[in-house]
Amino acid sequence: MSRTVAVRLLLVGFLVPALFTACNRDPNVRKQKFLESGNRYRDQGKFREAAIQYANAVQVDPRFAEAHYQLGETYLKLSDPRRAFNEFSRTVDLAPDNYSAHLELANLLIVNRQPKDAEPHLDAMRQKQPDSPDTHIAWAHYYAAKDEMASALQEMQKAIAADPSRSESYLNLALLQLRANLPDQAEINFKKAADLGPKIMNAQLALGGFYQSRNRMPEAEQQFKHAIDVDPKDTAPRAAYARLLMAENKKPEAEEFLRRTKTEFPDNSEGYRMLGDFYFANGELDPATTEYASLYSEHPKDIQVKKNYVQLLILKNQLDEATKLNNEVLKANPKDADVLVYRGQIQLRQNDAAGAVDSLQQAIKNDSNNGVAHYHLGLAFDMQHNEKQAESELREAVGLRPDLTDAQRALATMEVRRGDFNGLTQSAQQIIFGAPTAPDGYLYRALAEMNRQKYSDAEQDMRKAAQVAPASSAPYVQMGNLHQLQKQYAEAIKSYQEALDKDPASTDALQGLMNTYLALKQPEQAVAAAKTQIAKSPNTSGFYDLLGTALSQNKKDFGGADAAFRKAVELDKNNSDALFKLAQVEVAEGSISQALATDLQSIKDHPREIQFYLLAGMMYESQSQFDQARAMYQQALNIQSDNPLASNNLAYLMLQQGGNVDVAMSMAQTARRGMPDSPAAADTLGFAYFQKGVYQSAIDMFQESLRLNEKKGAADDPTVHYHLGLAYEKVNQTAQARQQLERALKISPNFSDARKALSELHG
Repeated sequence: MSRTVAVRLLLVGFLVPALFTACNRDPNVRKQKFLESGNRYRDQGKFREAAIQYANAVQVDPRFAEAHYQLGETYLKLSDPRRAFNEFSRTVDLAPDNYSAHLELANLLIVNRQPKDAEPHLDAMRQKQPDSPDTHIAWAHYYAAKDEMASALQEMQKAIAADPSRSESYLNLALLQLRANLPDQAEINFKKAADLGPKIMNAQLALGGFYQSRNRMPEAEQQFKHAIDVDPKDTAPRAAYARLLMAENKKPEAEEFLRRTKTEFPDNSEGYRMLGDFYFANGELDPATTEYASLYSEHPKDIQVKKNYVQLLILKNQLDEATKLNNEVLKANPKDADVLVYRGQIQLRQNDAAGAVDSLQQAIKNDSNNGVAHYHLGLAFDMQHNEKQAESELREAVGLRPDLTDAQRALATMEVRRGDFNGLTQSAQQIIFGAPTAPDGYLYRALAEMNRQKYSDAEQDMRKAAQVAPASSAPYVQMGNLHQLQKQYAEAIKSYQEALDKDPASTDALQGLMNTYLALKQPEQAVAAAKTQIAKSPNTSGFYDLLGTALSQNKKDFGGADAAFRKAVELDKNNSDALFKLAQVEVAEGSISQALATDLQSIKDHPREIQFYLLAGMMYESQSQFDQARAMYQQALNIQSDNPLASNNLAYLMLQQGGNVDVAMSMAQTARRGMPDSPAAADTLGFAYFQKGVYQSAIDMFQESLRLNEKKGAADDPTVHYHLGLAYEKVNQTAQARQQLERALKISPNFSDARKALSELHG
């Protein structure tokens, strides 16, 4: 080889790697490779892997419109509509003529019940692609969202005219006709869709679903079996057939069918999980857990089996086993958001709100669009009495997952708690939309209507709830509440009794029944009702709680109440209401030391329950153990910084015992905001003004305290008169001061401080 040739070859050897390096560094080449890789994963159905590659392409070139579009499509496949919406929005910003992206945006906005926002995208499609079937279908969905069914049907007919060969168009038309109560026309188009798309599973299943909705069960069964024959490897028609068997009350046949399915899908997780999922969907936790235990033994490497099994163990409250298995999954993948959510759920059930917050925030850090994580984080914040943050997380959850009705229910519960009946109406309507066959949405809406005195509307919703859930006691409880509110006591008793007939362990029904007897001034009947129901359901902790409450408050039978509350706690150690009332009864019996011991033990067992700290503080205060009382009130505020009762009591103690007046003033203002109708809160704030030397404001607050006390019909409070007398003395209104101090002594002749102040009064 000549030296020249050798040099040339060496140069080629150096140049070739350099050329490859240069190509690899070319951003246009790199982004295209990521796009092509994403497409390959997409075609294989590996959507998570595809999303990673499309995201890499976008990272290389943020203005790569095609990658944004494909990433949006992939997010749709991954059931992540929010991220999909963001990607499609970016696509149309970069490529306004990408009408497929406009179409996806319009559909997402319509599904999210924002048809007005969809209009610009629909207009763009109509302007540039007026004859496209997709344009007409999108407009049909738009009109349907606005309940303009005639226009919706007209647009869908135009879509069919534009391309008569598309199965999807006939299917959409049939669904619209069904909604417009045109079942005969809908059937024709369901059949047409199935004929045009013999292998399109949605069309085949929709026809079967139509037959089932018309109670034509033999035809539905035949159609679902046909769908199974069309694609024996698809699990969807098998699931539809199993649901049909359940609708026909053929549970044994459904179970047997799914057992066969399990053997026919030995290597398909979705197939062999169907039996366990069937049990879970029907609320049968015991057989579901047993089945998943078996699946876990047979398929120990199937991550989805492990996850589902963990969820079942949590629901069964088998927390030690759930924790062990969950930690195994977490060790293999520490950033798995689902597993972090499970850890948060376990911690919530263990009353470890702080730990749950930490786990769930980690889950959200790894997957910010995980609606279930936001939901449970909302519950964790609520457990910490952080209502503002709780509501924020719950609203984020329903924004991400409008179908997450449990989050809507949690929001509704918060709205009931704070008396926000406008918000409750909205939440109730969302629950009804997401779960129309569940009773609680109608019952929440009825509660809001009751508070607006729309009694006929409320009754209509209650009857709807009873119709959709005939075995539930809840509609009858609410009906009893409605009758009681209208003082229709005989009807209320009848409704509560109907509720108890349906559910002999319904604490709400018994409470309503007892309250009705008490409203009729029949405490003996209330106690008898509790005892009757205890005989029918002797292991219901709440019944003993109600019996104890009636005995203590209405019969002054503290011994009987003590025994009832102890039985309630014996049956349910987590019945904190019974524990709290037991301590109160012990106070009434004169056993302060025993009451304090009960309460302090309750604090150990229920460290997040504020009521126990408040009761302990009051007991310490009654024994002049002021340091211990202050510590208890402070611990309550550590749990809930704006708790009005703890703020009031600690502020008053500080003002009495020489604490920081400015801090006490701030707490007194918090108490006043939280308890605007409380005479005590007005008195405390007045006392704070007095110690700050703002005497006229103090006088105003003391007068307000007396007014509120009179409004409540409570006994006249000598302390407030004493405080008012001191304030009048400071502004040289001696006659008024004397009058108030004499009033304090008349109410309480042994009030030494008032007597001393009166003796020192000049003029």
